[in-house]
Amino acid sequence: MPQAVVSPRPCSYPLVALCLALLFSAALVGCNQQRSDRASEQGNSVIRVTVTSAGPITIKTPSAEFQLTTAGYLQASLLQDGQALTLDDAQADSGGGADSVVSAAKEISDFVLDFANARVTSASGRLGAQGKRVEIRGKSQSAPSLEKDLAIEVYDDLPNLALTSTSYKNVGTGEIPIERVVTQQHVLNASLSDRNAAPFAMWSFHGSSEAWGKDDVMLINDKFTRANPMQAVMHNDENQTGGGIPVVAFWTGAVGEAIGHAETVPLPLSLPVRTRPDRRVNAEITLETDVRLQSGQVYTTPLTFVSVFHGDFYEPLSLYSKMLRVKGLSLAHPTDADYQANWCGWGYEMDFTPKQMLGTIPKLKELGLKWATLDAGWFKARGDWEPRADTFPDDSLQKVVKAYHDAGIHITLWWIPLVVEDGHGKDILNHRPYQLSTVVKEHPDWLILDKDGKPARATADLGALCPAVPEVQQYYKQLTERFIRDWDFDGHKLDFSYTVPACYNPKHHHKSPNDSIQAVGDVYKIILETTRALKPDSVTQACPCGTPPSLAWLPYIDQAVTADPVGSRQVRLRTKMYKALLGPEAAVYGDHVELTEVQLSNSLHEVDKGRDFASELGVGAVLGTKFTWPEYGPKFKIVELTPEKQTHWKKWIDLYNAKMLSRGTFLNLYNYGYDAPEGYAIQKDGRMYYAFFAPKGKPWAGDIELRGLKPGSHQVVDYEDGKSMGSVDAGNPKLKVSFAEHLLLEVSPL
Repeated sequence: MPQAVVSPRPCSYPLVALCLALLFSAALVGCNQQRSDRASEQGNSVIRVTVTSAGPITIKTPSAEFQLTTAGYLQASLLQDGQALTLDDAQADSGGGADSVVSAAKEISDFVLDFANARVTSASGRLGAQGKRVEIRGKSQSAPSLEKDLAIEVYDDLPNLALTSTSYKNVGTGEIPIERVVTQQHVLNASLSDRNAAPFAMWSFHGSSEAWGKDDVMLINDKFTRANPMQAVMHNDENQTGGGIPVVAFWTGAVGEAIGHAETVPLPLSLPVRTRPDRRVNAEITLETDVRLQSGQVYTTPLTFVSVFHGDFYEPLSLYSKMLRVKGLSLAHPTDADYQANWCGWGYEMDFTPKQMLGTIPKLKELGLKWATLDAGWFKARGDWEPRADTFPDDSLQKVVKAYHDAGIHITLWWIPLVVEDGHGKDILNHRPYQLSTVVKEHPDWLILDKDGKPARATADLGALCPAVPEVQQYYKQLTERFIRDWDFDGHKLDFSYTVPACYNPKHHHKSPNDSIQAVGDVYKIILETTRALKPDSVTQACPCGTPPSLAWLPYIDQAVTADPVGSRQVRLRTKMYKALLGPEAAVYGDHVELTEVQLSNSLHEVDKGRDFASELGVGAVLGTKFTWPEYGPKFKIVELTPEKQTHWKKWIDLYNAKMLSRGTFLNLYNYGYDAPEGYAIQKDGRMYYAFFAPKGKPWAGDIELRGLKPGSHQVVDYEDGKSMGSVDAGNPKLKVSFAEHLLLEVSPL
């Protein structure tokens, strides 16, 4: 996060060097159309840049066009079939630009850009060897002491994406306070791609960890508003979420557009989205700052991007992931274990017993389940992670692990990194006051403190250890060794995986309070690497309960999870989200199948009664369940594995183990929100697998299109029931069908 007059990590340079890097050469002469064309032809880049002395600047790739208007608005268009398609309504506001600052409670956006002296050079190399960079300076009319330098880069290897950064320099003699910075502002209008659509009529993806259970994929309406904070502990419910993927995306049937920050470290900022009074949609990146620019000093925004695409949210998230990997962020590759269906002991809730865990083993073997999870409730205090003496005295926890191993079943352990019970607050799971954990007693200096010097509050109203402290990182290495080496667990279910508060503990000597936020990934990396060193075929799962994941730890897990989905739709869409972010063969745990139908009782107690395995298996997720067995009374009746349910569970677990579509290649061939019915496609072992889902409560009938088939004729089978559906030819791959809930098809070449 930018602090005072320096750029955010990883772009924090000494002030003098930064200023020099951002200043144009004094010898720079005016650019005209002819000079700009010559500059764009240097090297082997296919990108062409056109500059006119009065504006605009146009950056054209084989598939996209980015135009910087005279007002400073960056309009992005998709070039397809000889047309330029866009959602960007650059003319919506007279003089409206992409950047502004708030100084002394006054918005400053009236920067006049010097197009005559714009500079076109080769790109810096951030995203590839070939590309173009445009630099242009502007000066505010209302605040003449404030100059703006804008840099735009577009690369041959990522032609649908433009990187931008903006620097503000105080060229006067007095101080300039900056309270807020807005960048990458866009006004979106669906009518530009569909004249019959209302301006707001588009689908959207929001990567913020804003609230438990909130949809990530939403249809914009005329009253829409969403704050989309990133890397901030949210206090809007008892779980206190926070984290997020810094991307928002919008699409129609013809074209889509996304914005986000392009740094490889997590940054506290927001991407607010709202429908304006004129029914257009406003999206931007906002940073709350506490900057006071002295004479000659510079403030630089994080690197941001705008991208265009055809399709749904999968496309910009996949492009975002590719961009991060080109910038050096590596993703963990799944293990064989990550694809195994899992039973979780959470069905027994917090006060489970060893007898219940051990008694379920015969049923797991009967159903063909080879992985299990010992869930919450086994510990005395969060932070210490020692077994409860009343439940697991002496070495009884290790004996449970051994019993599972003796039965041929691997088992993972539930816990939460970084949080600690510090004697404040109340447990949201069993409503008891938090204890004072031993680790806090012995190391109070490890705590994250707020601005007032008090223990800061993390998720579930817990305290937190600062991940930027080396001793804390070593502590989590030792905990991981205890769980995996000493207790012999086979991996982790890391729950409540959000973010941590900014740290103001003076004993940590942080360069910035946000050092704690940026170091979260360091602890998850230690957990993953330590686990894999001890057990290569292990599972490290992180669950950002009810929300999208965090950029901080996303590279350091090998199994994603749809994270307490509320219904089947969230299972499917979050699986698709993770396949985009982590790769089309990523291991994505669909979470407990019981969560495919969630109801709240009169007492607001959650009742999980789902059985929609198709929404996991059909989209390439890893199957999961939390059934209880045998009968343990009315408390567990909803999730009890009755004889009738056992037949259903056995059928789907066998089908999953036979097909293993989670190991196939997810193909984004259907546009969510515009293709009906909702469709998914997976390629595996020379065959195509399709899953179609009817609108909730409404049977569907009509033609479906089996996209992505190789030339020739193909046999179609409903693999859920082994029923032949005839054949189709790739030249006209349509099939007339009818179904009530879902249709699962296997298509093989004839």
